[in-house]
Amino acid sequence: MLSDIAQWVLPLVLSIIFCFSLCKKIKIFDCFVRGAVKGLKTLYGIFPTVVALVIAVTMLRESGATELIASLFSPVASALGIPEEIIPVAMLTPVSGGGSMSLFRDTLEVYGPDSFIGQVASVLMGSTDTTFYAVSIYFGAVSIKKTRHTLVAGLAADFTSLVLSSFFVKLFL
Repeated sequence: MLSDIAQWVLPLVLSIIFCFSLCKKIKIFDCFVRGAVKGLKTLYGIFPTVVALVIAVTMLRESGATELIASLFSPVASALGIPEEIIPVAMLTPVSGGGSMSLFRDTLEVYGPDSFIGQVASVLMGSTDTTFYAVSIYFGAVSIKKTRHTLVAGLAADFTSLVLSSFFVKLFL
């Protein structure tokens, strides 16, 4: 029954928009073209940032820098009860969703989804965000150069998610 209703949602919404535009005498195609032009201008503005992030993430992963940094942070992680194996995932999550997802998938393949490491990595992936990506894209789209406390607050939230993911997996699972 729900799938029968779902197949009619998009045509219904489009019909409502079309009828509304006819009543208000709005030129739909002109509005669409103006929106597409604005979208392309936004894409043009944020494209260099996206390319830079992709290159940086690729360089970090391929150079082995993530493993080196993870080994430096492993004493702190073990003191906080965080598995050393998820540090690369935690480091890459604020930078790249795709890169961290790739490391997350590798972690699940090696340790399994039901292991402590797999469960902590799963909770971590569900509770963090791509902080650098979001700040650079959203602030870049509206031409904001100074992020003030946004980056610090986002990274603090990511660190909190890392610590609490391990804690709550120990507590509940």
